[in-house]
Amino acid sequence: MAGGVGSRFWPLSTQKYPKQFQDILGTGRTMIQQTYDRIRKIVPIENIFVITNKEYISLTVEQLPEINAKNIVGEPMMKNTAACNIYMAKKIAAKNANANIIVLPADHLILKENIFLKKAELAFNLVEKNDYLITLGIKPTRPDTGYGYIQFVEEKNSQYYKVKTFTEKPDLEIAKTFIESGDFLWNAGIFVWNVKSILSAFNNYLPEMSESFESCEYNSKEEESCIDIIYPKVNKISIDNGILEKAENVYVIPSDLGWSDLGTWTSIYENADKGENGNAVNTKHVVIYNSKGNLVKLQNEHKAVVIDGLENYIVVDTEKALLICPRDNDQLIKDYVQDLKNLKRGEKFL
Repeated sequence: MAGGVGSRFWPLSTQKYPKQFQDILGTGRTMIQQTYDRIRKIVPIENIFVITNKEYISLTVEQLPEINAKNIVGEPMMKNTAACNIYMAKKIAAKNANANIIVLPADHLILKENIFLKKAELAFNLVEKNDYLITLGIKPTRPDTGYGYIQFVEEKNSQYYKVKTFTEKPDLEIAKTFIESGDFLWNAGIFVWNVKSILSAFNNYLPEMSESFESCEYNSKEEESCIDIIYPKVNKISIDNGILEKAENVYVIPSDLGWSDLGTWTSIYENADKGENGNAVNTKHVVIYNSKGNLVKLQNEHKAVVIDGLENYIVVDTEKALLICPRDNDQLIKDYVQDLKNLKRGEKFL
């Protein structure tokens, strides 16, 4: 899944060039390329599909030239994750009615790749034999309101557990109680299921959406025009809210993956190399005084920067825009972007 705009990563991530197509951590590979590199170790290249916005098809083809261009699919508009999941499930089912599917966000960091591959193989084996909807779960480190929370039924000596409750993005007080209870995991947004299981779940829990997607002939010349008619009519809802919160056959595999969804500049700071006084800087031409805990990212690495007296700030400088804000306010960046949109001609900076 590679269709998001990543507005919380403004000004580096923009409408025309969102974060999944950027080398956010300075590794030499973009986020979508790293996701591809990871999954191709267990999934044949011809079976890898990318669903993105139509606007980003050429960018995806450019960054992933090994993938057959027919496997790069464009959504006509953003409708959250339920629509893109049923679309791809239908498309894959038309090729293989017994396919097992792993769903991966294109912009997540996974440091422990070998563990990820073992957990994915375990999940594939489980859905091959069982009518399960499987998610990978991460042990929470803080009461974050940006994640889904999974409560599971404890069983001794098991590698996977039945999900008891699935709560998508609770408020802060509820998130705190989840952390204190100790029996909740974060939902990593990585799912594994058999195509029959997920299409059955759509029939049961999102029947109107399921019926809408029945009308297309997938992998044909008519598919695109049919999808263009369907998309404006379907509900904008996440797969988490639409299916996983309701289904009875959801299972979780606890997974220590060195995972981050890299959803905010603070998450980039947490995963970046830090120098003296905890400052994370991506350029040699910077002089820092009386400052600590800052993230400094420059698109132009030949620009000189002097920082004095900043503590726990985000400083991001691009060709078109400059962001300076406290790290604690990184969740407000979406609001900053919206306010810029409201300015006369402000959209040219987005």
